[in-house]
Amino acid sequence: MSTLLSPYALRRVTLRNRIVMSPMCQYSAGEDGQVTDWHLVHYGSRAAGGVGLVMVEATAVEPRGRISTQDLGLYDPRQLPGLRRLVEFIHSQGAAAGIQIAHAGRKAFSASKGRGPQHPVAPSAVPFAEGWVVPHELSADEMDRVAQAFVQAARWAAEVGFDVLELHAAHGYLLHEFLSPLSNRRADEHGGSLEGRMRFPVRVARAVREAWPQGRPMLVRLSTTDWIPGGFDVEQAVAVARALQEAGVDAIDCSSGGMAGAAVAEYPGFNVPAARRLRHEAKIPTIAVGLITRPEHAEAILRQGDADLVALGRALLREPHWPLHAARTLGDAAPWPRQYLRAKERVDL
Repeated sequence: MSTLLSPYALRRVTLRNRIVMSPMCQYSAGEDGQVTDWHLVHYGSRAAGGVGLVMVEATAVEPRGRISTQDLGLYDPRQLPGLRRLVEFIHSQGAAAGIQIAHAGRKAFSASKGRGPQHPVAPSAVPFAEGWVVPHELSADEMDRVAQAFVQAARWAAEVGFDVLELHAAHGYLLHEFLSPLSNRRADEHGGSLEGRMRFPVRVARAVREAWPQGRPMLVRLSTTDWIPGGFDVEQAVAVARALQEAGVDAIDCSSGGMAGAAVAEYPGFNVPAARRLRHEAKIPTIAVGLITRPEHAEAILRQGDADLVALGRALLREPHWPLHAARTLGDAAPWPRQYLRAKERVDL
């Protein structure tokens, strides 16, 4: 059996293979942040297509933390029935269901550069870019309330049946904003040194881990570098990964960028070096993501010990049944849906 198509266990959850659907915003929820038919078809088709872990997109823990007004939310009990239905269908297709809980911070309501129904908040009153709204700097009491919003979202995610929870600490959103010296200019215990800048994200991770069922794994998506001199970098990411592991985090989903415009270096597997470093230096399982499109490449990443799982984004948008193609390419068995078995043997993949 290929490594890519082999099972992988985190705590009491065993994934049927090591293919993760990367969380990708769909901007398709209603104004109330609820699941729509689009989400059921979108995520359900990737579960039916053989993905091991289907990660639901960045889901806001409070209304002012939405990237757009069409983001999914986990801040109102009325949002739970749709999420429960989504989880049940993903499970029915043999995949594990994960959800990424997030707060957009100063990048809230990005389509209008922060001019949304609520005023954006951030570690410091520093706008994302020229022309963006200057965010409100969070006070200590306000930070407490944000942390509690993450905890409540985690409890609800467990209630509706998600197997895996991921904290979003990447792409220039709130928890990443605390980590990066480019966005965190605080003069209190939550700013300055890396120890200060990581204090709030690690606190949130620890509180969420306590609220999340012990048998279910918890991940953190981390921007391992800002790709900007003087910003957050891989050396700091290794230290943060160690602290997150001590807080109970089971794996780091290694991404990058998002702190400023197009500051990113994109090539096939461009986050793999960071995933390798965190895996070997922080001694924590990692997920590699970033223009991984070929089964042979994904297999090599795993066999070489660069990561424990691979996450696909755009490749799965183009081809919902990518895992079935990968299995054929690697000469392995694939989790074909029974409804499609008539097409299994006579198709040129």
